[in-house]
Amino acid sequence: MPPQPQIMVDLQMEQVMPNPDLKAIAKLISQDPGLSGALLKLVNSPFFGLANRITSIERAVTLLGSRSVINLINAQSIKGEMNDETIVTLNRFWDTAQDVAMTCLTLAKRVGYESVDEAYALGLFHNCGIPLMLKRFPDYMAVLEEAYALASDEVRVVDTENRLLNTNHAVVGYFTARSWRLPAHVCDAIANHHNALSVFTEEGSRDSQMRNLLAILKMAEHICNCYRVLGQQDTDHEWNSIRARVLDYVGLSDYDFVNLEESIQEMGVGRAGY
Repeated sequence: MPPQPQIMVDLQMEQVMPNPDLKAIAKLISQDPGLSGALLKLVNSPFFGLANRITSIERAVTLLGSRSVINLINAQSIKGEMNDETIVTLNRFWDTAQDVAMTCLTLAKRVGYESVDEAYALGLFHNCGIPLMLKRFPDYMAVLEEAYALASDEVRVVDTENRLLNTNHAVVGYFTARSWRLPAHVCDAIANHHNALSVFTEEGSRDSQMRNLLAILKMAEHICNCYRVLGQQDTDHEWNSIRARVLDYVGLSDYDFVNLEESIQEMGVGRAGY
């Protein structure tokens, strides 16, 4: 997955300093899905033999050390060559990835979900299939816009992609997350992030960690106006079909959610669609 050009510039500036700041490097990496994924893939590999897979970018940077992280950044820079048109198109993806990640982190804290690093990781990576789909299908963004327009109780976003392209960004994202060695329930949440109606209708048949993460993600996507930025729609059809079930699952009333949404947006998070 191509890294965001400006992030690469900032990282290159940091790494040429006499004493690179690992915290600054970790903060920059955590804003980019491609770099974060490559970093977590390396640190979660059998070479390090960690007892549990991690999702914290700061911890990964600390474990790897500055030299290994800089080598990884340079390798990603070589892979990340894109033309100007692709960069402009992917700005929509990068904007929502960072916005949703921060909103997931904030929501996780507000609703008492302990694994806030996983919530952030899911927000950052949930649409990681989009750049890969765009690479394979040049008109993919038009397909995605149609998919958001047709979303309803009966038609999922991924159904339109499957019909037109015989695959979808959730499936591609799932296998990408698996290749990065993310925790299984995070990968499953990515696979199901446009299947929430089914997940929250089927009582007790899904992993509770996955359901908790998915509920946080769907609230975050709506707050961040993904339907406007990615789908170019004025109405969040998908959220309208799942809103009641998701809010019931997390124990929030409509009034509670509106207040939470306003509070997050006042913090400057979740306003990419405006």
